[in-house]
Amino acid sequence: MKLANKVALITGAGSGMGKAAALLFASEGAKVAAVDINEAEVTETVATIKTQGGQALALRADVSKSEEVQRMVEETVAHLGAPTILYNNAGIEGASHYFAKLPEEEFDRVIAINLRGVYLGMKYVLPHMMEAGGGAVINTASIAGLVAVRGGAAYAAAKAGVIALTRVAALEYGRYNIRVNAICPGAIETPMAQRIRKGQPPNPKVIDRISVLGRMAEPEEIAKVALFLASEDASFATGAPFIIDGGWTVS
Repeated sequence: MKLANKVALITGAGSGMGKAAALLFASEGAKVAAVDINEAEVTETVATIKTQGGQALALRADVSKSEEVQRMVEETVAHLGAPTILYNNAGIEGASHYFAKLPEEEFDRVIAINLRGVYLGMKYVLPHMMEAGGGAVINTASIAGLVAVRGGAAYAAAKAGVIALTRVAALEYGRYNIRVNAICPGAIETPMAQRIRKGQPPNPKVIDRISVLGRMAEPEEIAKVALFLASEDASFATGAPFIIDGGWTVS
């Protein structure tokens, strides 16, 4: 097992990529602290892990709030041990508005969850990783942090910020045997994508523009990349944005 005796704290674990990662990490031997703002969904994730013989803890937290992030870390340490894997995956898409019509409060909300949440997760987990002798951090960025997406100013700014935070943390904490990387997904078939499409099926013309493979990815495909980055298979990888986009950025 690639993650035997590891403790993994995963945010946004109630659905989509976070849930897929929680299930996969548990199957590879990790004790999983699964965190989500939706308590019912994350409880279901943990129930599935336990049914499959894994060990997991369900926690509700709003990652934009310092006191809630501190609590989720403290409860993880108390019940499972110090996290040696942190997957900052929680995020929202935010409303789509052209720049001048983007409400300030909406910009602040997206930044708070998608960027501040990543900062807070690392701020409160990194000291425990240092004490444990090392670890791996995976941050969910996006290809929107690398290329422009109309109507996505707040989302793009947050995700570009995640890439920057990832690089700085990797530079500062490499000496403590801590690796920090980001995943930049393209079009992934998640509840977020379904909300953006307003419940409609994927448009083949749109898919052709955003994936040279002619399809969207499944959450499990991103989870496998996260597993690689969390494991010793990626022992020399740090400070990098891993672009997993089906060719969106080359088309």
